[in-house]
Amino acid sequence: MALNREALPESPDPLGLEGIEFIEYATLQPQALGAVLETMGFRPVARHRSREVTLYRQGTMNLVLNAHPDDARASATEGGNPLLSAVAFRVRDARLAQARCMDLGTWEAPSHAQAMELNIPAIHGPGGSHFYFVDRWRDFSIYDIDFVPIPSVDPKPPAVAGSGWFGVVQYIGLGRSAEWIAFYRQLFGFVEIPDDQRFGVMPAGKLMRSPSGRFMWQLIEPAGLDDDDGRERLQRVGIATQDVPAAVAALRARGVQFVDSARLHPDDRGALTVTQLGSVAFELVHAQD
Repeated sequence: MALNREALPESPDPLGLEGIEFIEYATLQPQALGAVLETMGFRPVARHRSREVTLYRQGTMNLVLNAHPDDARASATEGGNPLLSAVAFRVRDARLAQARCMDLGTWEAPSHAQAMELNIPAIHGPGGSHFYFVDRWRDFSIYDIDFVPIPSVDPKPPAVAGSGWFGVVQYIGLGRSAEWIAFYRQLFGFVEIPDDQRFGVMPAGKLMRSPSGRFMWQLIEPAGLDDDDGRERLQRVGIATQDVPAAVAALRARGVQFVDSARLHPDDRGALTVTQLGSVAFELVHAQD
């Protein structure tokens, strides 16, 4: 993960980072994970033309469920838990974004695009994940080419309590915070937030803000030796809402359970869903005005 610090000058926003285009989960149990996503308010709206991949959506949030058996990320979960396998960033120029990251020492992720399909530039992320770069999301999107809409389904289902992406939580190795902070600062222009500025109900770790301020990235080291399984990975996503109690009530009515104990429980700042399928949890965070 070492970066070439001499390759390119730093910029406050080197990639023109506009937000998160989609989050991807990999699994070979798509029905089970799909059921979890639907309780969270996501709806399947389109299917990939050539691969076992389904697009789920609610409001402005796109979530891709990758169940293609030839994909190494999906195959790695066989007999195991779903994997948070990719994040796609909205950028100014996808090819230039990938080239810049590779100039700084990252590795290109292979494309599985077939004839007449989009080749979305990507690099390798933590734990075998991928970071994609997308510059088509306004009037024309990547889904217009690679996906077929599911008939009679609302292509833009409303979000529960006006929810949107808040950010991503990444688990890292013990003593690795400084290295990962440098990684996200140099590649993407993330800025570290002081420790006294916290969001939600999960206060651990180091928090970074994207250059545009549109989303967050949280780095969490193991609290002790018993918590360190030796894997660095994307752990969960955060969902922002301006009314956490309303979102919790709406999701509970849909069957979602939340962690509720003396140490951690839903409140006005945020809430954490109970982990399902061994690895899938969502964190609600109060959206900042």
